[in-house]
Amino acid sequence: MGGATKLAFAVFLISCSSGAILGRSETQQCAYYNSSWEKERTNRSGIEPCQGEKDKRRHCFATWKNTSGTVEIFKQGCWLDDINCHDNNECVEKKESPDIFFCCCDGNMCNEKFFFAPETQPQSDQHHSTAYTTSNPFPQKPPLFSTLLYSLVPIIGLAAVVLFSFWMWRHHKLAYPAALVPTHDPGPSPPSPLFGHKPLQLIEVKARGRFGCVWKAQMINEYVAVKIFPIQDKLSWQNEYEIYSVSGMKHENILHFIGVEKRNNNLDLELWLITAYHDKGSLTDYLKANVVSWNELCLIAQTAARGLSYLHEDIPGHRDGHKPSIAHRDIKSKNVLLKSNLTACIADFGLALKFEAGKSAGDTHGQVGTRRYMAPEVLEGAINFQRDSFLRIDMYAFGLVLWELAARCTAADGPVDEYMLPFEEEIGQHPSLEDMQEVVVHKKLRPCLRDCWQKHTGLTMLCETIEDCWDHEAEARLSAGCVEERIGQMQRQAPLIGPEEIVTVVTMVTNVDLPPKESSL
Repeated sequence: MGGATKLAFAVFLISCSSGAILGRSETQQCAYYNSSWEKERTNRSGIEPCQGEKDKRRHCFATWKNTSGTVEIFKQGCWLDDINCHDNNECVEKKESPDIFFCCCDGNMCNEKFFFAPETQPQSDQHHSTAYTTSNPFPQKPPLFSTLLYSLVPIIGLAAVVLFSFWMWRHHKLAYPAALVPTHDPGPSPPSPLFGHKPLQLIEVKARGRFGCVWKAQMINEYVAVKIFPIQDKLSWQNEYEIYSVSGMKHENILHFIGVEKRNNNLDLELWLITAYHDKGSLTDYLKANVVSWNELCLIAQTAARGLSYLHEDIPGHRDGHKPSIAHRDIKSKNVLLKSNLTACIADFGLALKFEAGKSAGDTHGQVGTRRYMAPEVLEGAINFQRDSFLRIDMYAFGLVLWELAARCTAADGPVDEYMLPFEEEIGQHPSLEDMQEVVVHKKLRPCLRDCWQKHTGLTMLCETIEDCWDHEAEARLSAGCVEERIGQMQRQAPLIGPEEIVTVVTMVTNVDLPPKESSL
């Protein structure tokens, strides 16, 4: 038994070494096929060169269906580094009777041919036979040495295999494709191995939040974001899916929705929401690591306000049908994502509420959202449950987001502070509800607007807009559309440099001496 263990461990080490060598291969090609390509009659060569990180192995894959002996190919192409594909020279599906067949393999064009060969021999039998066919070629050792050898080596080997397997599971968790969920019922259902005929592979966790975690994933040749909800948060998943499904929810400043899935069954059920992926992440993450220029501030603020304005707007004659007014109810910098060109889009609709004419807003609770961004009326529990009240709550929170941008802007004549959350200077990083009530409701305090901001024309106008957004009286707050217009005016009217610098530049360029100041004699 010990000899078999050592032999298995040696094979394991050899496979790891060969995997490292294969992972450095610079050239890899796979047979390419797309069932939709043939219908669209686009001109493709049928061979796909695989791209990826240099330290990652590349594989090929194929997905197909067998209906009464008739094989229908869905996809063939490149596949990312996956432990399940290592050292497979042939593309073979080994599951007993899958609805959709899937296989992956190592080597150029190895997916050109694919096979179905289910594993029928039980795992225990394989281990049994290996143990009996392996012999010990070494001479007999002393009893104590043999006891220690045969006791410790299997334990160390098993521990190494377990640790390696856990590491691979965490870093290469493979998600077989599943079908879009056409119903609002998040009850258990077996996953289907296709997501629009596109295999979906999780890569790494990018964020963790109140309702689960967000993964960066790859779907064929594009990255997507996968937000995974545990079963206990099914209502948030369902609400977000329903909001994304509302007519007219496609807008450049609202996060692009792709689909939803259900994985596993019963208590292990996971609810997935797939959206576009933006590498710069949230506004919170970006401001922690970067400062912004005046033009960048205006771009981020204006596009975020445009997305919020569209969300709030009721559009009866929208081309996709009636687009109702929607309150976000959890506006914060963490729910504003930045695209590669620094335009913003609004995300996370787990708490959102839609308002349709003649219909009740449904069962809701007034005190929701992130405590730090709660408006005074929310903290007091004194909300008027009407559409405009909820929209004004969003605008209070948006004023705090604008303050975060201003605090990291380089336009002011002064040092830029380290990134801080709203009210972090006043009550720290983990305020209680009572802390927020004391500061916001009773003392009517707001985050500090720095004196140096008043020296820049644009920041002065932005401070006025921020104060009009977080006004203690909800009825006095600006709408998102008004904020968008104001920021546009700020950018047009505010100089990129201060008035003193302009005088200096003009003097240097024209070489004209300024008149001397009058002196008092």
